[in-house]
Amino acid sequence: MSDHHYQFDVKMTCGGCSGAVTRVLSKAEGVKSFEVSLEKQEVLVEGPIDYDSLLAIIKKTGKEVRSGKTLD
Repeated sequence: MSDHHYQFDVKMTCGGCSGAVTRVLSKAEGVKSFEVSLEKQEVLVEGPIDYDSLLAIIKKTGKEVRSGKTLD
């Protein structure tokens, strides 16, 4: 299965918010690498995971996902 690249606009207001997203992504199966930027309110993810599964994982944190897209 090939890797995909995703970009999400996630409402994060503090280090705790970005930490919560970091924790769930570090444990998620199918996520090879990710980058969480509190300043940009952005989450970039690479891996063979499908979009809907990844979106559900991020939403489990309780953070508002304002938008998301596949970059490839």
